[in-house]
Amino acid sequence: MTQSAVVQYALEPMAVEIREVSVPEIGDEDVLLAVGAVSVCGSDVHQAYNTHSWPVNVPVTLGHEFGGTIAKLGRAVKGFREGDRVVSETAAVICGACAMCRSGRYNLCPTRKGFGYGVDGAMAEYVKVPGRCLHHVPASLSFDLACLTEPHAVAYNAMCVNVTIRPGDVVVVLGPGPIGLLCARMAALSGANPLVMVGLTADAERLETARRLGATHVVNAQVDDLDAIVRGLNPLGADVVCDASGSSRTLAAALRLVRPDGQVTKVGWSPEPLAVDLNPLVQKNVRLQGSFSHNWPIWERVLHLLASGLTGAEHIIGLRAGLSGWREAFDAMHEGRVIKSVLLPDAHAH
Repeated sequence: MTQSAVVQYALEPMAVEIREVSVPEIGDEDVLLAVGAVSVCGSDVHQAYNTHSWPVNVPVTLGHEFGGTIAKLGRAVKGFREGDRVVSETAAVICGACAMCRSGRYNLCPTRKGFGYGVDGAMAEYVKVPGRCLHHVPASLSFDLACLTEPHAVAYNAMCVNVTIRPGDVVVVLGPGPIGLLCARMAALSGANPLVMVGLTADAERLETARRLGATHVVNAQVDDLDAIVRGLNPLGADVVCDASGSSRTLAAALRLVRPDGQVTKVGWSPEPLAVDLNPLVQKNVRLQGSFSHNWPIWERVLHLLASGLTGAEHIIGLRAGLSGWREAFDAMHEGRVIKSVLLPDAHAH
């Protein structure tokens, strides 16, 4: 059997097309998932334009933010049945034996490979998924929102696990992309107030979305005096700064804005290396924390938040299309016309 899939076939700009590929064969510990929805991540767009900063095994089917219905169940998979509505984590391949895997932090396994770059992802009608990656989706949660569990989990890990936010803390988020906006929402749910979202002139609509997600202040860094605004909220600086910008240059701003003994969490990938003055890190006794991916308990908490309507997920979806509309979905995100695109695979006709 064959299926349609959005395939990156070379490491060149826009070396992506719809191809007919084989429906995957599953093993005893896998399921075959009929994809209900797959959202487009900024990393998918970076791969399509060949501006990514991580290894990609081409040819590969794109897509790692997805949910669907179990079409076929491997013999060893427990706790799930054919017909169950599920979402999938992204750690498609892990060793299962290292200290990270054994302690439940398999997202940090050195041999980890994810969907959409390491193994075939979900921009297809069907995808093979290890049973250990699955989570049940509450009946009240539609797939076009459920597929956003993954970026929500990235934000939860950055703002609710890797840093500590207490009610009344001054929190600054740099970069109003999908992850930055969700980081702001997780900070708001954690009690951040004041909560400052920082963007550029081109981000005007995204900054308004940040207000709807709980930001008390929005700042255009090209027009406003960001430092003065933050010092006006707390003369010492922000308790927490989240760098979700996808640029290396903003780390210097984060170190400048954070208060002594404060926290900086960097969740945005930066394609270019850049020299940064790290003396403020030492002088102010700042904790600088990278944040990558997520694990099982984070997904369970995020699914509860999504199903409860507490995350405002509907505010970030700007375009829905079938697989054949992948190019417009990618371009709309690349050009900043929408925050998030969601692909709804065509009817499972094969």
